[in-house]
Formats: sequence, C-alpha cells, structure tokens
Amino acid sequence: MAVNLARRGDKIAMEAVTGFTVALFDGRTWLMQLLLLLFSALLASHLARRLLDALAEKLNANTRNLWDDALIASARRPLLTTICLLALSWGLELLFSRAAEVEASLVAPLREAGVIALLTWFLLRFIVAGEAVFLSQASANNSESRLDESTAHALAKLLRLIVVISAALILLQSFGYSVAGVLAFGGIGGIAIGFAARDLLANFFGGLMIYLDRPFVIGDWIRSPDQEIEGTVEYIGWRLTRIRTFDKRPLYIPNATFTQISVENPSRMTHRRIYETVGLRYNDSAVLAEVVAEVERMLRQHDEIASDQTLMVNVNSFGESSLDFFIYCFTVTTDWQHFHIIKQDVLLKILAIVDQHGAEVAFPTRVVELATVDAN
Repeated sequence: MAVNLARRGDKIAMEAVTGFTVALFDGRTWLMQLLLLLFSALLASHLARRLLDALAEKLNANTRNLWDDALIASARRPLLTTICLLALSWGLELLFSRAAEVEASLVAPLREAGVIALLTWFLLRFIVAGEAVFLSQASANNSESRLDESTAHALAKLLRLIVVISAALILLQSFGYSVAGVLAFGGIGGIAIGFAARDLLANFFGGLMIYLDRPFVIGDWIRSPDQEIEGTVEYIGWRLTRIRTFDKRPLYIPNATFTQISVENPSRMTHRRIYETVGLRYNDSAVLAEVVAEVERMLRQHDEIASDQTLMVNVNSFGESSLDFFIYCFTVTTDWQHFHIIKQDVLLKILAIVDQHGAEVAFPTRVVELATVDAN
C-alpha cells in the first residue's frame, strides 16, 4: 500500500511539473509573439515613413504636379496610425485569446470601425489639401474659364459631407444595423425635420442655388434694388452670406433672401457709362452746333472712351434758362476710381471747348421786363 501511495505521489508530481513546463512554454510563446508583433509594427511604421519620404522626394524632383504632394501628405498620418491600430488590435486578440469569447469577439468589429474611421480621415485630409492646391493653381491661372473660389469651397464642403455620410452608413452596416432601415427612418424623420426647420432648409437650398447659378462670387460688388443691400461679398456659406458694406460694416443675409429679390452685380460690367447734360446760355445759340460737334470729336479721339460702344452728343432740350445737350458714352475701364478720373478729364475738356468758342455754361436766371408807364 505504501508503494502504491508513493507511485501515485510520483505520478502527481510528474503531472504538476509537466503542466508547469507547458504553461511556462506557452507564456514564453505568447510573450514572444507579442514582442514579435511590436517589433513588426515598429518596423512597418519605419519602412512606411521612409517609403513616403522617398516617394515625395522623387515626385518633387521629377514632377511639378502638386496633387501627388497633397496625396502623400494626406496619407502619411492616417497610414502610420493604421499600422499602429492593426498592431494594437492583434495584440489585444493575443491578450484575449484565453479570455471569454465576448471580449475576444469585440476586437474585430472595433478594428474594422477604426480602419473605416482612418480611411475617412484620409479622404477628408485629401479633400482639404486638394482644395488648397486647386485654389493655388486657380489664382495663378488668369483664364476666364477657371472655377472661382466660392465654387471650390462649395465642392469641397459637398465632398466632405458625402464622405462623412458614407462612412457613417458603412459603420452602421459593419455593426450589423440595416442600412435600408436607417434610410427609411431618415426619410420619415426628414419630413418631420423639414416642417420644423423650414427656414434652415430654405437657406440651405438658397446657398445651393448661389453655388450652382453663381450670380455672384466672393469679392464681387453686389446690390439689390429691392432691399438696402450693397457691398462686397466676403463669405458664402450654406446658411448665410456675409457682405461688407462700403462703410466697412458686416451685413449677414440669409441665403433664402436671394431667391426672392433681384440682385445686381456691378462687378461684372464690361464698361462704365458717362451720361451728363450740359447747358449753354441762349445767347450762345450761334455756336451751339460747333460746340456739340467739337465735344463729339473729342470723345471719339479720347483713349479712355470705348469707340465700339454707343457714343452720342446731341442737343436735348430747350431748358428754362439754358440750351441743353447731353453726352452719352462708355469708358474702357470698369475700375471705379479710374472711371472718375476719366470722367473728370472729359468734363474739364468740355468746359475748355465751351470757353474756346466764346460761350458760357448757363446757370438758372430770370429775365424781368419792366413796362414803362406814361406819366400823362
């Protein structure tokens, strides 16, 4: 019996030693796998960084295209973060390999959600960088066919909105939610939101019409004959537009307003008009025709007056105290300050022509005739 007990004790001891050895070996294997995973992640991050640097240097040396630079700059941080995320998720899977299945099953969906979020981050960064590249190239291009700054901002905002909505739907699908049900709920909820936020939606669609129809862009001088709106456009958003008035005050206008009023855009005029009436004295009627002909000749020879536009100098009316003729012409420039310099020069030359013919510009006068009374 003692021998049997001894044998049983030896057997239990051998099983204990064997179990400890297997556990120790398994622990070292897990630790080695974790260290190998950490080393692989660091190596992959280093190689990815070196590869991006080499690729950026090669592209800068061989091409002048800024879009590849924007792509590399946008992908750098998301790519390195993705490597760290994958390494972390695989490490958690090793850590939870002996834990409950519930804890281990959460790692894969979280990893998938993280990858989707990082891809969304990359796309948003690339859209922002692409917008900056597009605006820099557009400012260097003087052609009239280039898109303006407002359109570039609108397209960038629309692309970012599409990316965010698409990423949200993909995340919901990855977590097992039905995208069709979400869209159906969104349609029903959209009706309720539409009634509750009609003004907000009206401003949104008003901003969309501004971006599509482009009645004005940032930097344009606009005014409305229907309301007291006049100034330079500084910002066009999805809800409102900011205008800087000529007394330097900001004016915030909801975009829905522009769907109900007329907007005049003087910034897009091709010429500026000079329309003035000049009156001579009735005593100068003998030289009126000569003055009119000389003024017309002066305008046609003026370098700043557009010869291909309407140009008229004609006697207009018999005024109460003057013989009136008008001048109607257009300047070549559209610059407001330079226009007034040209207009001043034209008016001074008209005065000189009037003076050369011995005439004078009339001013309001009254002639009073006194009847003589016979004393007898």
